[in-house]
Amino acid sequence: MSLPLKLRRGFFDRPVLEVAPALIGATLLVNGAGGRIVEVEAYHHTDPAAHSYNGQTDRNAVMFGPPGYAYVYRSYGIHWCLNFVCEEAGSASAVLIRALEPMAGIVAMRRRRGLPDERALCSGPGKLCEALGVTHRHNGLPLDRPPFELRARWDVPEVVVGPRIGITKAVEHPWRYGLKGSRFLSRPFK
Repeated sequence: MSLPLKLRRGFFDRPVLEVAPALIGATLLVNGAGGRIVEVEAYHHTDPAAHSYNGQTDRNAVMFGPPGYAYVYRSYGIHWCLNFVCEEAGSASAVLIRALEPMAGIVAMRRRRGLPDERALCSGPGKLCEALGVTHRHNGLPLDRPPFELRARWDVPEVVVGPRIGITKAVEHPWRYGLKGSRFLSRPFK
C-alpha cells in the first residue's frame, strides 16, 4: 500500500480558513513520531487573537514569511505551541495544531510525556509539542523537510467546527476544526 502524498509548502499558500479544515485527517510526524491531526485552530492576521495582529516582532517574524514554515512559540512561558504559516509572505496567518491521534513513535511520546495513556499524549497544543519533542529549535523550519513529515489525508473526514479555546479576543470566530467523534481532541465540541 502506498502512503498519501507529502504536503509541500505550496499546500499552505492559500487562505488560512481553507488550510485549517483541510489539515484534519492529515498525518504529522516529527522525527518519526506523531499521528493523524484531529484538531486545529485558524488565526488570520486581521484577527485580534493572532500573534501577528499588532505587527511584526522578533517573536512572530516567522508568521510574516512565506507559507509552509513552522511557527513555534511558548504559551504562558510554559508550553511550546506548533503553528503552520499560511497565505502569502506578509499575510502573517497560521494554523495552530491542537491535537493528534498518536500513530507512530508512541514509545518515545510516552517517555517524553511520562504517560501510558495514548489518549492523553497529544490532546492539547502543549502536550502535543512535548510528546513530539517540538521546541523553539523548530521555529522557522520548513514543513516539507526533516524533521517534519506531513502527508495528505487518506479520505475526506467529517469535520466539526466551533469557537477557539483559551483566548479572550475574537472568541466568536468559529475557527476551531476537529475530526468528528475523535477521542483524541483536547476538548469536545459542543
